[in-house]
Amino acid sequence: MQPTLLTVVSAQAGGRGLRAAERGAAVLFIAALTAAAAQVAVPLPFTPVPFTLQPMIVLIGGAALGARLGMTSQLLYLAAGIAGLPVFAASPVLPQGIARLIGPTGGYLLAYPAAALVSGYLAERGLDRRYATAVLAMIAGLAVIFTGGVAWIAYVVPPRPGLFRAIVLGLVPFVAADLLKVFLAAGVMPGLWWLSIRGKE
Repeated sequence: MQPTLLTVVSAQAGGRGLRAAERGAAVLFIAALTAAAAQVAVPLPFTPVPFTLQPMIVLIGGAALGARLGMTSQLLYLAAGIAGLPVFAASPVLPQGIARLIGPTGGYLLAYPAAALVSGYLAERGLDRRYATAVLAMIAGLAVIFTGGVAWIAYVVPPRPGLFRAIVLGLVPFVAADLLKVFLAAGVMPGLWWLSIRGKE
């Protein structure tokens, strides 16, 4: 594996490519962590979209695993939800299963694989090794999540309120808290690299 494409997980594995079992375990772990983060959901009275910790896990997972495995972990998460497993955020009005993907939060969920791909791609190129660039990598991934979520509310979910109203419902209530999550999450990756280096000394 080329050094520029080395993620912190493969570095912990000794700099070699991960074996199939290791890749599978890492993907499964991030998918399960995404499902666990969904259970920390706070419904908000002024929007159909709950506040969850999922975006932070999606971005960290992508950065730690790399583009391909990070995306795969989120595809696995979505597959589990589509199969009817209770992995989506608990909600008194939003159903579990595939119906969740056609509801108001569907755009965010469907954007998770692409967001993990983006943050993982940038991490593979070394942006996760310093705090400032890790923030940029994760903001790029977060932008993918918000773009998918807001566009979905604006143009797919009835009554299709349009872009301005979708921004009010799907971006404004969350952007400050999610940026704070990014600033916290971005600190994880340089710390993991530091531990990886220290562990080899």
